[in-house]
Amino acid sequence: MIRSEAEKIIQRIDHLPLYLHAYAYHLNMRVENILPLDLLDIAAEQKLFGVKIHVLDGETRSLGQSDDRNLALFGQKAAQLGLDIHIETSSSEPKLIDQAVDIALKVKASSVRFYPRYEGHLQQVIAKIDSDIQYIKNTYSDSGLTFTLEQHEDLKGAELADIVSRSGMDTLSILFDFANMINANEQPLAALSDMAPWVTQVHIKDALIIPEGKGTGHKACASGAGDMPFKQLLTRLICLGDERPQVVAYGLEEEVDYYAPAFRFDDEGDNPWIPWRQMSETPLPKEQLAERLVQERNDALKQISFVRSMLDEIKQDALLLIK
Repeated sequence: MIRSEAEKIIQRIDHLPLYLHAYAYHLNMRVENILPLDLLDIAAEQKLFGVKIHVLDGETRSLGQSDDRNLALFGQKAAQLGLDIHIETSSSEPKLIDQAVDIALKVKASSVRFYPRYEGHLQQVIAKIDSDIQYIKNTYSDSGLTFTLEQHEDLKGAELADIVSRSGMDTLSILFDFANMINANEQPLAALSDMAPWVTQVHIKDALIIPEGKGTGHKACASGAGDMPFKQLLTRLICLGDERPQVVAYGLEEEVDYYAPAFRFDDEGDNPWIPWRQMSETPLPKEQLAERLVQERNDALKQISFVRSMLDEIKQDALLLIK
């Protein structure tokens, strides 16, 4: 950390926009123990800036299954609690972008996150993503929404930066996930360097790096127990942007036991095959489900405390440097 970074940290860190991410309650939402409205209550209780929620979170009670009246009620409650809403979907296909945008507008969200899940050779996949982004640009540039493309396990940081920079879409940027680059055979700090000019949002989580042949997978774990360089990543992200903070949303996405395999490899060549993959999901345990659901709720709250403690540590480092 240098003095100019320390000054940015001192100016910004007390007002960092932390968001509750629904995936921190993934198992509870799968069994409908926690529903979208409950997330708003938790975020308000924890004095967070907003919520990030997938269109499918909550199963039959999800926003994707809600009628216009219930979507309006969700948006109204968020507004009453002073919470921002970000909508997430696990595709870049036009029909699923249409669904996410429709929901976002009805709940008065500010942003939509997406990521592609195409199978094919890399250049073929990138061409499909380019086409999808042009659809978003031509259809929704005037919607009032911002859009983020998440780095999600199969594409490398430089590839994502190139996609966004070529898009010509002013309302599109990158959402940086703390661990998803591992599956693309990259390391967190190097991947962040490649994506940094385009990063405006973040998913915070920790994970163990799992060697898999000539690639690496990851298994998410409790924050502070994994291999991610938490402090360095947060410090760099806070310092992005000169006149004002570049990163406008930090999602608290505890994902204990989530696993993703290696997708990119040392010897893959210039145009590797990208396999099909399902949406992110943590399997429900076959035994002791009730105990696991309690643990998940505790893990989510512990992550909030851990991140706030880490931010305080970063602030103290900055204050020492300024002195």
